[in-house]
Amino acid sequence: MDDLFRQITGILVAMWSRRWFGLAAAWAVSLLAMAAVTMVIRDRYEASAKVFVDTQTVLKPLMSGLAFQPDVDQQVRMLARTLISRPNVERLISSPRVGLQGLSPSDREKTIDRLTREIKVAPSGDANLFAITYRDINPQRAQIMVDELVSLFVSSGVTDKQRDSEQARRFLDDQIKSYEAKLTESENRLKDFKLRNFGLTGTSNQDYFARMSAATEEVNRLKIELQASEQARDALRRELSQEDPSMPVEAMMPGMVPIQSDTEARLDAQRRQLDELLRRYTDQHPDVLAARRTITQLEQQKRSEQDARRSEGKRGPAPTSPVFQRIRVSLAEAEAKVASLRGQLSAQQSQLEQARSMAGRMPEVEAELTQLNRDYDIVRKNYEQLVARRESASLGEKIDLTTKVADFRVVEPPRVSPTPAKPSRMLVSVMGFLAAIAAGAGIAFALTQVFPTVQDSRGLREIGGRPILGSASLVISPQASDDVRRANHLFFGLTGLFVIVNVFWLIVIRQNWLP
Repeated sequence: MDDLFRQITGILVAMWSRRWFGLAAAWAVSLLAMAAVTMVIRDRYEASAKVFVDTQTVLKPLMSGLAFQPDVDQQVRMLARTLISRPNVERLISSPRVGLQGLSPSDREKTIDRLTREIKVAPSGDANLFAITYRDINPQRAQIMVDELVSLFVSSGVTDKQRDSEQARRFLDDQIKSYEAKLTESENRLKDFKLRNFGLTGTSNQDYFARMSAATEEVNRLKIELQASEQARDALRRELSQEDPSMPVEAMMPGMVPIQSDTEARLDAQRRQLDELLRRYTDQHPDVLAARRTITQLEQQKRSEQDARRSEGKRGPAPTSPVFQRIRVSLAEAEAKVASLRGQLSAQQSQLEQARSMAGRMPEVEAELTQLNRDYDIVRKNYEQLVARRESASLGEKIDLTTKVADFRVVEPPRVSPTPAKPSRMLVSVMGFLAAIAAGAGIAFALTQVFPTVQDSRGLREIGGRPILGSASLVISPQASDDVRRANHLFFGLTGLFVIVNVFWLIVIRQNWLP
């Protein structure tokens, strides 16, 4: 402990011997700090405001799914990030309230860059709570600047939303017109294709070949039925040729009416067949047309027979045998059935041949039709979606015009802090005063370490490592003692002046007497 105390005492004695260098360093640092505070550092006052954007409304959940509702929270965050843009800063500078209209072009550019760096818009706590801050040497201008920023923030939210709605509506209208043209073109291509391939469209490849198989089976059935009908007809013909058409006179009943002729019987049978066909088919059916042609031929044949009989002036004996008459009626019905079956078979065979001729084109037609339908469905689906979205956007735009989707609330109006923002002139001055004292002590200590001195015999013995034989005391004359006393008085006077000057300087800064 004695050694430590002796070392500290030696250092203090050595620093005292170099006190003038330390005092000069302290004065130099103090004067430099005063000059820096006077010419460089200015007190800046911070103005701030807080704005809350309420995006939760009653109408929003009610219109969910009916109207287009953008992500308002994301739009608000993007608006806050883009609030400090060059156009907005230029609008701030141009405001008469701010008072920066008369700047030169170079000063205007510097002011814009400075404001872009110094204006801060950041979230504060809640996701939709934003703090706007700005520092300026003029507190009134700082408050006005923040007030203008709040107004700009609120107005930008409304105008940007309306501008986005108008741009979206114009874009949708242009796209809908384009898709209307595409849809019309696709419909025309599909219509022309169906007209060119009438009869091949409307069914799949598998259904078409199933219809061909059914048509083939129907042709085979008609052939078998026609063959059976022809055999029945031939049998009736043979039976009719063997039957006597007349019956004995004594077997005839009194008042018996002569039986119809063969042509008349066939005509009646064909008419009954036509009535049966009309109940099942239309007037344009091949069987109906064939039956009518047969009736026309039989009517002509009946008139010819009547004309021939009248020209001969006599009438042949009519068949009187009931058996002959029944056979003849059955034969007429068989003839009509054979004619009908032949007509059906001819029509079915023509359809089958046409189907077979087109069977090779079915895969190609089906593939082309599938592609046309796919293109048409895609264009139609996109068109319907665009129309639906335009209606949704139109309803959302009406909601924006009638109600407020986002409500801007100024939670904390613009205000200026009464004390300067750190680092203030007062803080820098105090730090400069302390730095000057530290610089003076540090210079004195550093000189003792760079240029060490021996203060007593013990220190000399420790440095030299040799024994000390003796020591001589310094005798100070009265004049030298007076010089030392005057030097000490001067040092303490300058030190006191140093403290007084710095205290006065702190009072000046505290009272804000500097410009």
